[in-house]
Amino acid sequence: MSARFVELDWSETGMGVISLRRRVEPSLNVDVYEVKLDDEFLMSSLFTVAEVELARLGLAQAVDADLDVVVGGLGLGYTAQTALKDPRIRSLVVVEALAEVIGWHQRALLPDTAELVSDSRVRLKRGDFFAMADSAAGFDPEAPGRRFHAVLLDIDHTPRHVLHPSHRAFYTPAGLEKLGAHLHPGGVFALWSDDPPDPDFESVLATVFDRSEASVVRFPNPLTGGYSTNTVYVAS
Repeated sequence: MSARFVELDWSETGMGVISLRRRVEPSLNVDVYEVKLDDEFLMSSLFTVAEVELARLGLAQAVDADLDVVVGGLGLGYTAQTALKDPRIRSLVVVEALAEVIGWHQRALLPDTAELVSDSRVRLKRGDFFAMADSAAGFDPEAPGRRFHAVLLDIDHTPRHVLHPSHRAFYTPAGLEKLGAHLHPGGVFALWSDDPPDPDFESVLATVFDRSEASVVRFPNPLTGGYSTNTVYVAS
């Protein structure tokens, strides 16, 4: 077991101060990796079920034999890692706004997802996912206009609770229409949210995509002794 608490990295960014820390969770006697933006917790290795389900539920709706996939938001890497377990994955572009987060993986600070940087199918790209979605060039600077079979997004807390005001336009019919232009016919968009299903956002999805559904992901919370829930939206 490692030291009780270690701050592994700390950086000032345009979005605030981002930090990665490792601590021992005494109730489980395990190492926990946590990310904070200023004083707000963004993610924890103690709660990864919904990140895994984002990839699993999203790719379950993909119909092609070979898949080119975008993951919006690298974070601790669990969504990308789960996606790579699908044998159909041909390529995976992970778009991350903060170079510091990419650096955590390149420096092997996160042992649970260390294989991401060595997998030949993966490219970690620094960029603004929302600006890329809004552009004609899209998510692959080396192949402008390239289309993908699935986009898996885990950046904002919810469609209403965004990390930056510039993200809000994405969650509108116009924003999602632009995202759809980067998908192959029949392509899939999947989104993680920290809130229960939002009927207003479900209506937005229904105006843009042929099919959409919201799945509640329930998982044990060892800190409370009960259960917590997140939502995964999947549209195609």
